[in-house]
Amino acid sequence: MKLLLIVVDGSHKEEVETLLQKAGASGYTEIPNAVGVGMTGPRLGSRAYPKTSAVIFSALEEDALARLRDEIRTYCESCGERIKLFALSAEDVLE
Repeated sequence: MKLLLIVVDGSHKEEVETLLQKAGASGYTEIPNAVGVGMTGPRLGSRAYPKTSAVIFSALEEDALARLRDEIRTYCESCGERIKLFALSAEDVLE
């Protein structure tokens, strides 16, 4: 199982939520209005830099992760959005 950390522009988070559902994710946790600076520039929620990001956490099996990765890649290519996807090993999962 993989723990996913997805960083997306706040205005595109609904699309990522839809892609997670299509990939078979049973749920996710979202941190809206995340601020920071990265490759896409400052996202500080301020007057000077009004954009923010959303950080979405979820867990998926490896085969579902491959489908999600392909779906995100296709989505980004079609609209030019940059979505960051980090997949970390989930050693212990307690439910």
